[in-house]
Amino acid sequence: MRTFNTSGPNIPKENYTIKRQNIIDEGINLVKNERYFTVWAPHQTGKSTYFKLLANELKKNNYKVAHINTENLKKTPESTFLKNFVGELNKFWATNFSQTNISDIFYQIELLKKQKFVLIIDEVKGIESQYLNSFLHAVRKAFHTREKHCLKSVILVGVVNITGIIKENASLFNIVDNLEMPYFTVEEVQELFAQHETETGQLFDKKVIQKICEITANQPGLVNGFAKKLVDTNPNKKQLDYDDYLDTERWYLDITVDKNISNIFNKADEHRKFVQKLLFSTSKLRYRINDNAIKKLNANGLIKPYKNTVDKKLYVQFWVPLYKKALFNYYYPYTNGEGERIAENMLVEEYFDNKNEINFDKLIDNYKQHINLRSFRPYREKDKNGNFKSIPEAAMIYSFETFISVFLQIIEARSYKEAQVSLGNTNLIINVKGFEYFIETKKYYNPTDFKKGKDQIAYYCKQAGIKKGIYIVFIKNTIKSDKIKEDTKIINNIEVKTYLIYYDEKKEF
Repeated sequence: MRTFNTSGPNIPKENYTIKRQNIIDEGINLVKNERYFTVWAPHQTGKSTYFKLLANELKKNNYKVAHINTENLKKTPESTFLKNFVGELNKFWATNFSQTNISDIFYQIELLKKQKFVLIIDEVKGIESQYLNSFLHAVRKAFHTREKHCLKSVILVGVVNITGIIKENASLFNIVDNLEMPYFTVEEVQELFAQHETETGQLFDKKVIQKICEITANQPGLVNGFAKKLVDTNPNKKQLDYDDYLDTERWYLDITVDKNISNIFNKADEHRKFVQKLLFSTSKLRYRINDNAIKKLNANGLIKPYKNTVDKKLYVQFWVPLYKKALFNYYYPYTNGEGERIAENMLVEEYFDNKNEINFDKLIDNYKQHINLRSFRPYREKDKNGNFKSIPEAAMIYSFETFISVFLQIIEARSYKEAQVSLGNTNLIINVKGFEYFIETKKYYNPTDFKKGKDQIAYYCKQAGIKKGIYIVFIKNTIKSDKIKEDTKIINNIEVKTYLIYYDEKKEF
């Protein structure tokens, strides 16, 4: 029986595998046209599996393919690199090249006329910078004379676009073609899961597939990871349902130390202010790839550009919702002690009406009293020098998250943060005593966004099959308008209740 693979290239006989024939055909066409090209994509996009499948197809067309990974060669002397490089070439191509220097090795390659060789260099940034330029110079020279020798294609692979960061003397390394490695499509995820269903008889509920697509953004490594965890945890269950999915998401966020999420934390910490602004502010951040933070966070799969339909400009958005959720928890100030203070004054029975529904008027009034007494300052993290590390928007959202989490824990309610959320706000679905509620918190910026927020909540509720949405907006106490008020509205048959949490910016921040 095959399995979902979460490490290394897939072996189709052992692992459920999506062949992605259209991308393989694109790679074959580039090789047949004797193009030297680059492939760049974040980790866990299926690059290793792709090149294994591409190599197999090229071999059917009489190409000899050398696939060399240089990731572990960083900070090694040139002699070690050359020993590894030549050894791999001789193994893959059945050649007998001698280990001399980079230029001479490529000269030995260029002496061969009757073969069709392909060279794939994986994790090309692993090549030490002191001899990387010499290597790229030799590749470029081979490219310009490729019709006369055996090296018909060179493919440089990495997590960053090499054409934009590698410089040789004063000019960019000039390989014009780049093959993109996109995440799975929804159809490919469905096909992957269908292979398991066909071979085992175990089914995935449609909502489970939908939620996996949402939370992973169809990143191949995470899709396989979620599926593997679901199957391994429930081996004898006929159909994997939504509760199974929620348990798996909690496992990723709260229990396991996932290597991909840990890497995201490390990269986010390098650009903490930027990431926190993206997490907690509705301000749009322009996407400029030459910005150091944007370039690095994009390369590691944390952010991507989106095109605004109004001004047609590119802005930054989170790429994988799982990473966004993990970062929210990662930056959450759990140790501030506010949870205990809240619990001391919370008599749960007071917050339910005679229909067993939550009395949000009473609950939010209690929250307002808590903020008036304690302010938002306890929710802001400080560094060792006593300087605040978190931004004001984060403190506001943290404060409500702490308050509501205490309430939900006491009443033993199930809660779930939605994956598809806007910038600068947090969405929470809670289920208690047979009722479901959708809660969104955000900071007030302008009347237009305030009104749009209500429509968005109604839309989210409609999508989730929830009848009541709660809209909590943090607003400066200097803003007074008849259009900005607490009210209850029916929007597309959804009840949306709005609450305003006023704050004094000078006093709080």
